[in-house]
Amino acid sequence: MDSAEGDVLSTREQLFHERVRECLICALLFASLYILCYFILTRFKRHTDFTTVDEDAAVNRIALWLCTFTLAVSLGAVLLLPFSIISNEVLLTFPQNYYIQWLNGSLIHGLWNLVFLFSNLSLVFLMPFAYFFTESEGFAGSKKGIMARVYETFVVLLLLTLLVLGMVWVASAILDNNAASRESLYDLWEYYLPYLYSCISLFGVLLLLLCTPFGLSRMFTVTGTLLVKPRLLEDLDEQLNCTGFEEAAISRKIHSGKTSCWLNFDMEVLRQQYLAIHAHRITLETRRKASAWQRNLGYPLAMLSLLSLTGISVLVVCFHVLELLLDDAAMPRGIQDAPLGKVSFSVFGSFGAAMQVILIFYLMISSVVGFYSSPLFTKLLPEQHDTAMTKIIGNCVSLLVLSSALPVLSRTLGITRFDLLGDFGRFNWLGNFYIVFLYNMLFAGLTTLCLVKKFTWAVQAELIRAFGLHKLPLPVTRSHQPCKLS
Repeated sequence: MDSAEGDVLSTREQLFHERVRECLICALLFASLYILCYFILTRFKRHTDFTTVDEDAAVNRIALWLCTFTLAVSLGAVLLLPFSIISNEVLLTFPQNYYIQWLNGSLIHGLWNLVFLFSNLSLVFLMPFAYFFTESEGFAGSKKGIMARVYETFVVLLLLTLLVLGMVWVASAILDNNAASRESLYDLWEYYLPYLYSCISLFGVLLLLLCTPFGLSRMFTVTGTLLVKPRLLEDLDEQLNCTGFEEAAISRKIHSGKTSCWLNFDMEVLRQQYLAIHAHRITLETRRKASAWQRNLGYPLAMLSLLSLTGISVLVVCFHVLELLLDDAAMPRGIQDAPLGKVSFSVFGSFGAAMQVILIFYLMISSVVGFYSSPLFTKLLPEQHDTAMTKIIGNCVSLLVLSSALPVLSRTLGITRFDLLGDFGRFNWLGNFYIVFLYNMLFAGLTTLCLVKKFTWAVQAELIRAFGLHKLPLPVTRSHQPCKLS
């Protein structure tokens, strides 16, 4: 009897210690992400919004903390699937190692649940609260202060919550005309929030469908601007001469005080132009001093790497389309337990798992590049040390929507075999074969179309620039119609 009680007590102690260890690991990981995201946001925030001692600075500071929390959740959602894949391969390689016993399925499952919970909390409450809090001024006739803003924010947020609840309930009644499904929405925690997050995730996946193919083609342009091109593709001496002439012309206008006898330009605008051109000239001089290895080897290797990753992504999606037609197991599904350390999620072993992690990060970076390069969201691009608080909130919401849909995108496209854990696998549309199949076909088609268009124009432009045809004078067509004087 004593031995049985001792075994039960030791089991309880072991479960307690494992639970405490998981909580500590999750807290340390999130604290690290929070600190990193705070430093990132401080590079983009407008310092004049935080230097004053009035209530506006306090409101902006609270909103910044909420944005930092949301950005940390976004980064956690991006790292969720790669961390799970790497953990599985580590457990397969070192199954009996004592120092990695903390890396188990319970920890991974807890991380997935925490990311899902914090994503819901940020999208439904924290970010709307931060936006309305920064825009609020207090009710008319009430005493001014932070608490007046808090009261107004809570009232507006309550009205918005009722509006969203009603809209989702009506949408559920229209799409699924079933009394049981409508009654299930009365359960706020078990059914309503997952249903609402399923709609948000569907929107995020559709947004990734538009941004990722465009971003994959834009990655070549962005990488080309960051690296030094070979001399055949870029004439830095000519660019430096043109930049020097522009800088000297603007400098003469600034020192003369008056640009001409007819026009008086804004001196502040001229100073900003002069600083921008001066910074561009310094960048060109730094690029001209690059070594031959960096110029002739770095740029081609980077372009080949991008081309290889993009080609592999398209091939994986095309192969997954064939799997969807032949095997029902290729459909994305959710599981409640993570069988880590049992089998590899890639047929190529650790190399395939590493390639999956690289492709996931590559797709996320491409989606962010495509998002900020699209005409609809170009104005949302943050500026260093000059980004308003409302724009920071919009960026955090956009990144959270994109990152929380990344695990679903990766599993839907067949980038990885790792099934969705927790509530990520409870999305209603994941079990629809036609939606998944059409999504894969659209992704492969849009990516191929963007790449073909990109390389067709890029090769034509580089050939014209390489042979010096861009310097030829363009023919001028003169109109033979007589001008009508009024």
